[in-house]
Amino acid sequence: MKPADFDFISSMVRERSGLVLSADKTYLVESRLAPIARKDGFGSIDDLISAIRIRRDARLIEAVVDAMTTNETFFFRDKTPFDIFEQTILPDLVARKRGGTIKIWCAAASTGQEPYSLAMIADSLGPKLGGCRLEILGTDISERCLEKAKAGIYTQFEVQRGLPVQMLLKYFKKDGDSWKIDDRLKASIRFRTMNLLDDFRALGRFDVIFCRNVLIYFDMPTKKMVLERMAQQVDGPGYLLLGAAETVMGVTDAFKPVAGSRGLYVQDPAKIGAKAAA
Repeated sequence: MKPADFDFISSMVRERSGLVLSADKTYLVESRLAPIARKDGFGSIDDLISAIRIRRDARLIEAVVDAMTTNETFFFRDKTPFDIFEQTILPDLVARKRGGTIKIWCAAASTGQEPYSLAMIADSLGPKLGGCRLEILGTDISERCLEKAKAGIYTQFEVQRGLPVQMLLKYFKKDGDSWKIDDRLKASIRFRTMNLLDDFRALGRFDVIFCRNVLIYFDMPTKKMVLERMAQQVDGPGYLLLGAAETVMGVTDAFKPVAGSRGLYVQDPAKIGAKAAA
């Protein structure tokens, strides 16, 4: 791939998704563009890029951006955030909500394993929820991933990654060579396409936001923008969960870390109020 073509693709992807592709990612870009070129009948990656330059075909551009995003996920990924959710976040919210609705936003839902994992935790707690019910919103930039999330159908390999056997048997039914999640769990979750660079005020407000393993692909100004806008969408004192390699420290003071809980942050109402008044 010529340097000028790499610069063109990386600029387009960054503008449309926030994803930063460093110069050492040339091979990655080529490997992900090649299937698109073959599928659409282009003789080479160069031909694909030339067509995008000339035609600005929205479908091709969307396919390229989708291909560049990392959609790695599995049930109960990293485990610690889900333990924190069950042992720290839910007890606090149940006490505060007193039988009301707990609203959760999974801001990078990918193919749905994260929101379904949260729904399984909540369902397994039963009476401990004190009559509270969960509403979970899963968003992602990839419509292809969200279609799979909405279907709630996973391969044997996918359900074996992180999902305890007892939960598999309780919440899934065998569907040919695949497994289909319980419709009762699906009823508590809705999915919609969302680019974190867009205005997401229309989504409403949430008690908890999961935004894991996304910010690591953004530059510092984009991280700051996304985090501070998320702080505006959290009902205080609300919670934010980031990935193990991510932090708000040195990025924004809209959230502050919770001692002893890796990746957990709480909205700082004083900072939000000060910004709103400014």
